[in-house]
Amino acid sequence: METMQKTTAQLVIESLTEAISYQDYRVLTETHALEGTNTGPEVTEALHNYTMLNHKRMKRLDKTIKLSEEAQNAIKQYDNKTTWLVLTESWCGDAAQTMPVMQKFADLNPNIDFKVILRDENLELMDRFLYNGGRSIPRLIAFNNETQEVLGDWGPRPSEATKMVNDYKEAHGKLTPEFKQDLQVWYNKDKGQNTVEDLLHLLK
Repeated sequence: METMQKTTAQLVIESLTEAISYQDYRVLTETHALEGTNTGPEVTEALHNYTMLNHKRMKRLDKTIKLSEEAQNAIKQYDNKTTWLVLTESWCGDAAQTMPVMQKFADLNPNIDFKVILRDENLELMDRFLYNGGRSIPRLIAFNNETQEVLGDWGPRPSEATKMVNDYKEAHGKLTPEFKQDLQVWYNKDKGQNTVEDLLHLLK
């Protein structure tokens, strides 16, 4: 007898029982950085090095990201009791650049509950939120706590970075280490502002 496929809402609710806070995720990343490991089933020197880099990035961004008064007011006016559930892994550079911004939103409005789960421990949910057919992270799922429905999703990158990546892939076929370096330079210049714009759209 075939089992009934779970709805996306059911998968989100199940995943939330295992989800951790952003603060706990930061501790988890720091622990992996110190121990020479990384999250996920595959532990390599490269993934650990990304994890170390991401720990430093998030630590810096937690302190330096600024939101305009206009953005702060828009966030404070949001009145849906919503969980932002993010699928990620410690080695993901795009996550390290954007999750501190998500936490700023949650800090400003108690209606936004920001939670984190690891992609490779939640593949069934991840596969409902593929990006161009791939398990790209981070993926943010906005979930209404009262109606228990998915309001929208975001990721794996801010809209301007997504355009850069798509344009480069179209021209060159795949992303090179040089391009990835250029993308980090863009992130450093942008200071989280494109992510802020995108997430404000998600609140509408």
